[in-house]
Amino acid sequence: MTNMKSLANTVFAGVAALLLLATTPAEAEDVSVKIGNFTFGPQDLKVKSGATVTWTNEDDIPHTVTSTTMAFKSKALDSDDKFSFTFTTPGTYQYFCSLHPHMTGTIVVEAATGSNATPPK
Repeated sequence: MTNMKSLANTVFAGVAALLLLATTPAEAEDVSVKIGNFTFGPQDLKVKSGATVTWTNEDDIPHTVTSTTMAFKSKALDSDDKFSFTFTTPGTYQYFCSLHPHMTGTIVVEAATGSNATPPK
């Protein structure tokens, strides 16, 4: 009888752990974009709402990260400088380097899923 009780407790603990994992909201992944050779890489990204994108200037000249709608704007980033922005609203965000306007990129932000999703208004 003791073995059955022990087995039942083990099974119950395993089921409880699985239920906890299933109801825990997924964390948005943070993403890195490298600035190098007058390009953003990757140029196009898809992230979940709540993700933070960090741009790092790996060029030896300054660059900026500027949203076409001014949702975000970095200062001039010298070599190895970083700029981060957390995307909380789903949508498409186009951006460019204000010092070199031919440098462009796009971030597509998808709605979060699960219990951390924002309910529709």
